[in-house]
Formats: sequence, structure tokens, C-alpha cells
Amino acid sequence: MTREGDLETLMFLPGASGNIQFWKPVSAQLRHPGAQRFVAWPGFGGVPAEPPVSGIDDLVARLVRDITGPVALLAQSMGGVIAVRAALEKPSLVRHLVLSATSGGIDVASLGAEDWRPGFRESNPALPSWFADAREDFTERLHAITVPVLLLWGDADPISPVAVGRRLATLFSRAELVVFAGGTHDLVLERAEEVALHIDRHLAE
Repeated sequence: MTREGDLETLMFLPGASGNIQFWKPVSAQLRHPGAQRFVAWPGFGGVPAEPPVSGIDDLVARLVRDITGPVALLAQSMGGVIAVRAALEKPSLVRHLVLSATSGGIDVASLGAEDWRPGFRESNPALPSWFADAREDFTERLHAITVPVLLLWGDADPISPVAVGRRLATLFSRAELVVFAGGTHDLVLERAEEVALHIDRHLAE
């Protein structure tokens, strides 16, 4: 029996748009009994900016500070970069990772990924450029993450093609890749019911 104090809090991380509503259709269908928290990026998605937060490092520090008990981190796209860094910094408390269509952290261009950054900057001129400027490479460090990792990918996603998911599956110590036929970069929204089933199964590991 799982004691209440052992329950993971589910922390949902948006992508570069900062849309905190993105994960809610999935979260509403999850059977996992842990508390749910929706992480916001200051200055994104209508959330007021915070003067101390001025880059990816600050977002990571903010998330790591908020992890005070066991958590599962569920991240969309570039939010996966922050989730991975938090897992590396808090290995005893991050118990599960769910990464959907992650588009950073490894060399995705070499795997056929379309460069989303110019279009993102053009469509969101008022947003900070932190995510668009990020070029972090965790290739040599991902094996240090030994918790179960669920990789959710769509085979119709030019921003983070399935080749990226396959590559990540070889780099993490314990990873499962689930590919959704016809899924795009927003497969979490498009296929919420299916996604929730896979996440519940993953969190039961």
C-alpha cells in the first residue's frame, strides 16, 4: 500500500508558449491520486513577468526550489529541457518523467527536426526569447537519470520527429517510447484520452 506521504505530486510543465492550460485535458482524466500542479513560466502565457527570472537557468532554479517532495514531471516540448535539468538536480525526488515531443536537449536538427524558432519569434514578438535561444545538449548526461521515462511522440510532427524520440530512448537508462500514428506536436491536446492511459500506466511503475 502506498502511504500518503509517498504519493508523487504531478507537476505539469508547458512548452515555449507557456500555456498552462495545455495539460489540463489530460490531467482531468488521470487516475493517479497525487496532487496536481501546473507550472507557469513568468512572462509567458499571460503570466506576469518576475524581475528575478531572466532566463532558462532561473526557470530551472525556480522549479527545483519548488520540488520539496516526490514528484513526477510531465513536460511538453521545450518544457522537457527544464524537466530534464530538474531531474538531474533532484534525483532523489523526481520519481517519473513524461516527455512529450521534446524539441531540445539533444541535437534535434541532425535528426531531421524542423527549426521552429524563427516562426515562434515571428508569432510571439512580445515573449522573451529564452526558449528560442536555448541550445543545451544533455547527450552525455541523460544516462544518469535512472527513473522511468515515458516518451510520447507523434509520427506527423516536423518539429520533433520520431527520430528524436528514438534517440532519447537510447540515451535514458529506463525509457519507453510511445508513438501516436498521425500525432502532431500537440498530441497531448489532440489525444488526451489515449495519452492519459499511457501516463497512468507509466506512473504505476
